[in-house]
Amino acid sequence: MVSASEVPQRSDAQRNRERILKTALAELSRSADVPLSTIAKKAGVGQGTFYRNFPSREALVLEVHRQEVQELVDGAAELLRTLEPDRALRAWLDHLARYATAKAGLADALRRATAATGGPAKPGSSLLVAAIERLLQANHDAGTIRPDITADDFVLAIAGVWQLDPEGDWHPRAARLFDLVMRGLRTGASGRG
Repeated sequence: MVSASEVPQRSDAQRNRERILKTALAELSRSADVPLSTIAKKAGVGQGTFYRNFPSREALVLEVHRQEVQELVDGAAELLRTLEPDRALRAWLDHLARYATAKAGLADALRRATAATGGPAKPGSSLLVAAIERLLQANHDAGTIRPDITADDFVLAIAGVWQLDPEGDWHPRAARLFDLVMRGLRTGASGRG
């Protein structure tokens, strides 16, 4: 038996869902308390259409977050296809910084949604760790970073990204942080010194 989530949506229904998600991302990034009716109105859909797609605030927030994490994960794979591994890793860090600062308002909504659903405190973190492991492995294979760096080491080293002030001039601070991290990763690499 095919579940309702596996049935392909009509193209107009898919467009409605995409508009809701895009609008929700923008609105929730500004305020975790934005009324769902505001999101529906700005997305140009009625309440019925909205609630058919997202029966609760938590379902909406979790789907917005899942989509954003998936973009980061997909971005890692794309960067590895188009750049040398160390450049791909550095470029991915820039994507991560943009994600972390642009989604600062969404973080509060996500904390509330996971608390309400009893879900994991960091949904999607396993996907991000998998992307990091893929980037690190490509660099290990190329000899561009030291061979003993693990995903856990890397996550701890870049933790400062979550402390950046999204309202301030975060770009130079993020660039400096990530340049320092990359310099440390390259120290002792077999392919570079």
